[in-house]
Amino acid sequence: MSIVIFIVILLVLVLVHEAGHFFAAKKFGIRVDEFGFGFPPKLFGFKKGETEYTFNLLPLGGFVKIFGENFEEADFVEVGFLDKDKDSKKNDFSRSFVAKPKWQQAIVLFAGVFMNFVLAWVLFSIGFMSGLPTSVGNEPAGYKLQDVNLVVLSVLENSPAASAGLKTGDKVVSVTHGHPKEVVHTITDINPETLKAFVLEHGDEEIEIGYIRGKSNEINIAKITPKETNGDPAIGISMDMIGTAKLSFFKAISEGFKLTLFMTKNTAIGLYTLISEGITGKGDLSEVTGPVGIANIVGDAYKFGFTYL
Repeated sequence: MSIVIFIVILLVLVLVHEAGHFFAAKKFGIRVDEFGFGFPPKLFGFKKGETEYTFNLLPLGGFVKIFGENFEEADFVEVGFLDKDKDSKKNDFSRSFVAKPKWQQAIVLFAGVFMNFVLAWVLFSIGFMSGLPTSVGNEPAGYKLQDVNLVVLSVLENSPAASAGLKTGDKVVSVTHGHPKEVVHTITDINPETLKAFVLEHGDEEIEIGYIRGKSNEINIAKITPKETNGDPAIGISMDMIGTAKLSFFKAISEGFKLTLFMTKNTAIGLYTLISEGITGKGDLSEVTGPVGIANIVGDAYKFGFTYL
């Protein structure tokens, strides 16, 4: 399921990107010969106006074929596009990418990235309007998060938490230790720090974690015996305090824009750091993931719910 969702997301991102090139080219009168959904081999297509819309076998994005984008003057001379005595062919050349002013070419090239930025802005804004899951401390200024819970962000494979049935997205609502005939030790203020301290205090003794999964209000109990990791007892989860930020329309648009700028900035910093550390030999390949890793991340986000995704 994660792979299917990943492919759908990739398809949307690439098609929105290519649509930016497509509409910008059309706006400046540049001929677009093909808009492809997916990559060849071609399955079927139809032509509307001068553009053929094709549906291809490999659903990993798409492409636009812009006339004259890859220009070599000899090719245009050979087919007559630079022959001034042939008006119709000269007109064809005037509609090529390379015949347009440099500023128009730049806009056509930049339009793809711009559309990805706009898509992120729209999605973040919709998220804030419908209720965007937000980490405590990262909420919009002056806004108090609703329904704050300690949420399991990830569960290590073969860990005590995994064996007990805890999953990504579970909300921790109770943590206790003890048997019916003994004094029960309970956490009253549940957060990452108190849970870590609780596990350290009880070592390899069984503890019970109450959690809520999905939209159900039913409390499930996971009985977990911590296991020593790097010298300390651990149950094998990462966690954070997560609440919901639900904003009004105009506030959502504003905060969505700010979040898009924040994410864009951090993406740029991440790419710069990756390249610079690679050049200086300080890079760590363990911090880099490929398509399979991204698909797993998408799967984890899907477990939290559609808004997280």
